[in-house]
Amino acid sequence: MQVTALEWVITCVVILGLFVFDFFAHVRTPHEPSFRESGFWSAVYIGIALAFGGFVAWRWGSTFAGEYYAGFVTEKALSVDNLFIFLIIMSTFAVPRMYQQKALLIGIVIALVMRGVFIAVGAAAISAFSWVFYLFGLFLVYTAIKLVTESGHEAEHEEKRDSRVVALAKRVLPTTDSYDGDKLVTRVDGRRVVTPLLLALLAIGFADLLFALDSIPAIYGLTSEPYLVFTANAFALMGLRQLYFLIGGLLDRLVYLSYGLSAILAFIGVKLVLHALHENTLPFINGGKHVSVPEISTGVSLGVIIGILVIATVASLLRTRTRARSG
Repeated sequence: MQVTALEWVITCVVILGLFVFDFFAHVRTPHEPSFRESGFWSAVYIGIALAFGGFVAWRWGSTFAGEYYAGFVTEKALSVDNLFIFLIIMSTFAVPRMYQQKALLIGIVIALVMRGVFIAVGAAAISAFSWVFYLFGLFLVYTAIKLVTESGHEAEHEEKRDSRVVALAKRVLPTTDSYDGDKLVTRVDGRRVVTPLLLALLAIGFADLLFALDSIPAIYGLTSEPYLVFTANAFALMGLRQLYFLIGGLLDRLVYLSYGLSAILAFIGVKLVLHALHENTLPFINGGKHVSVPEISTGVSLGVIIGILVIATVASLLRTRTRARSG
């Protein structure tokens, strides 16, 4: 897949332009978005992401388009799980609903920048060392197991992380416990201090950093093209703010989402290990020769990922409906 420097620049400018538009059109004036507004713009950004996949198919072929779609669906699913953490952070810092949009959008931009760094590092590592796929695969399997064991205790773990972030921030920054509109920094008795909104933003940024550790190895298990990895991440994050307000109340009903995501991560982890064995150069494995193992195609990967998400969602909704009737 050959991507010119001009195509990279145009892509980055368009993505940046969409975030700038989002800020001035929706975030600059503090308000709590309605269900209709959130639904409309969520659909718009998903439509843009799907249309970009069509462009990839036209420009580079259906194989790369399939890799993009698989990566986008995976990253979007992981992003939905991240929304639950965002809800906890907003609740912990008691961020007023009308100011949450600003914290979310800035946090999402920070996440994209950090993921860009991880994508570049991952691409360089994969290019230089094929055995990196072993590390990515085993890490994803470990993450999947951890996700299952921590399921149901996400709030406790996140509150502990938030308390550490706040404690560290308060050591080095003067802070106040009061909000001043949607300002990140304000003045109290003539002294510049950090508001709780900035502390919430720092917590979101730290959470995004941890999310990137899972999501980047996962998508490299579906495509080895940095351009597709970056765009799939960018379009998955885009519209996440609107999705937060759209399905915020629904997140509590997706009780099996963590199990579904752990299954997806484990599946991609196994796929990466199989790919690493196929490309093996480590001398202590099969004498440094390639191992003849089956590889999982992009089409199969996309089908498995979508199937797991459908099953997890339907099972969650049936479970919560049964609880509601019995309660």
